[in-house]
Amino acid sequence: MGEQSYGIDINRVIQYANEIKSIHELGVEVAIVIGGGNIHRGLSAEKAGMDRVQADYMGMLATVINSMALQDALEKIDLKTRLLTAIKMEQICEPFIRRRAIRHLEKGRVVIFGAGTGNPYFTTDTAASLRAIEIDADVVLKGTRVDGVYSSDPEKDPTAKKFEKISFTEVYAKGLNVMDMTAFTLCQENDLPIVVFDMNKPGNLKKLASGENIGTIVS
Repeated sequence: MGEQSYGIDINRVIQYANEIKSIHELGVEVAIVIGGGNIHRGLSAEKAGMDRVQADYMGMLATVINSMALQDALEKIDLKTRLLTAIKMEQICEPFIRRRAIRHLEKGRVVIFGAGTGNPYFTTDTAASLRAIEIDADVVLKGTRVDGVYSSDPEKDPTAKKFEKISFTEVYAKGLNVMDMTAFTLCQENDLPIVVFDMNKPGNLKKLASGENIGTIVS
């Protein structure tokens, strides 16, 4: 959304595209999962009386719209990009096939995974964790608007303490909100580390990919 109250802020999309290009140029293989909350939130729609399954499918379609916007921005700066979705939409993207996704990455293309897992009741966090495991990713980078994992919500509690490193077990014990529990458990069970960082600060993604201590590492 950027500075808008709804929809897609093209300037923010361009910013993200340039951030992604900066790490692609380092030789990093990049796969991306985007949420759809700027267009439609399934849980909010359910609370308003909509059928949960219907609302979740609408949310998946919203992620495809965002994915297409990012794909367009990436291609405008000469990054070859492939959009693979969990729901077939042959006119605009490829269906998700694991081996095809890995091959695209090997060829130096940026891969975007749209439409979540293709199933209701699962978040895009879960989609990111699942796809990361399937393509044998080294790490999940969770870009948010806060710069890491805190002892409480830093936007509400000025005394909140930031963790530089924390274990999966500690996150459970302290009841911290890193990802939804399904996504988090998938990462823990597959020894896949998570880095939570501020995606909106220019240069953060490149610093992170270069090994600088940005955000919080959960492992």
